[in-house]
Amino acid sequence: MTNTEINPFRIEITDAELTDLRERLDRTRLPQPAPGDSWETGTPNHYLREAVEAWREFDWRAAERRINSYPHFLTEVDGQPIHFIHVESPHAGATPLLLAHTYPGSSVDYLDVIDLLTDPVAHGGRAEDAFHVVIPDAPGFGFSNPVNESGWTTGRVARAYDTLMRRLGYQSYGVHGSDNGAMVARELGVLAPDGFLGLHVLQLFSFPSGDPAEFERLEPRDYAGLEHMKWFQKVGGYNAMNASRPQTVAAGLSDSPVGLLAYSELFNSFGNGTSLVPLEKILVEVSVTWFANAAAGMSRAYFENADGEPAPVNKAPTGVAVFRDDFQTIKVFAERDNSNIVHWSRFERGGHFAALEVPEDVVGDIRAFFAALR
Repeated sequence: MTNTEINPFRIEITDAELTDLRERLDRTRLPQPAPGDSWETGTPNHYLREAVEAWREFDWRAAERRINSYPHFLTEVDGQPIHFIHVESPHAGATPLLLAHTYPGSSVDYLDVIDLLTDPVAHGGRAEDAFHVVIPDAPGFGFSNPVNESGWTTGRVARAYDTLMRRLGYQSYGVHGSDNGAMVARELGVLAPDGFLGLHVLQLFSFPSGDPAEFERLEPRDYAGLEHMKWFQKVGGYNAMNASRPQTVAAGLSDSPVGLLAYSELFNSFGNGTSLVPLEKILVEVSVTWFANAAAGMSRAYFENADGEPAPVNKAPTGVAVFRDDFQTIKVFAERDNSNIVHWSRFERGGHFAALEVPEDVVGDIRAFFAALR
């Protein structure tokens, strides 16, 4: 029988685990540097040297206290342990909202937006813009481990999230997502469960179909978006590794904290100079992954989706926020795959991890999207 209990959860890393991490960092052996030691061939030694020193001095206990200042829970859905943060708003009539995280992130992606979303009045906003927030770790990410069986596609994750929201008593809710979370959010739109309000995402991953008519409708800025796609394909080698040999790469990531840190170069936008994510926040993210030993599950998430069928058109109300230094969603392609885009914003500051970089802008756009649906 499926266990439907919801149990309190706390992140409690032992002193022995902290000592083990420090000892591993003390024994760091960096690779032979590439000529020039730049980001051109991957995470460079000069960055790792600085980051390792910062990680040695990093106050995990302070980070742990901050993370645990919010209520955490653990439940089982479809045979899989799901860890999540659940913060209820003090305002009556608040909208239930699920926040779906990135790769290589986890629920801690959203620490900076929880208070803004749940208690807008305390931050200069309106009570009618309040949300109850639910922030799960996707199976294999963070503390939603171990992954007990294969088959955890984004569609299955979406169904599990819907089950979670119903189990919490929410018969109507919306979702916000970025990166992997944006794909799960779109799957919820396709699923369109009863009471689903809509999805707000930072990316819609729609690409050219080959139809020349699509290109005739492109705007000048869309060509910059195409160039960004080409650049990402060039630097994003982890996509191919995770989708084809996840256990091979996970062996190194699970045994070497510096290997995990280097492989998390997406937080730095591959060193192109645009990322606004401070090193301290990167260390929180990578520490969570390290202590949860989540590298294998995170990598396998790509493998599970590598041979997926073409997704149906998403007909749910959809909002998109495009940040300047992020994947540039191209509206012509997005409208082909999502027939009910009702909100579209552009921001001149921020990138792929906007909730870590410019949380106020993300919150403002979430509020605007869901307010327009009322």
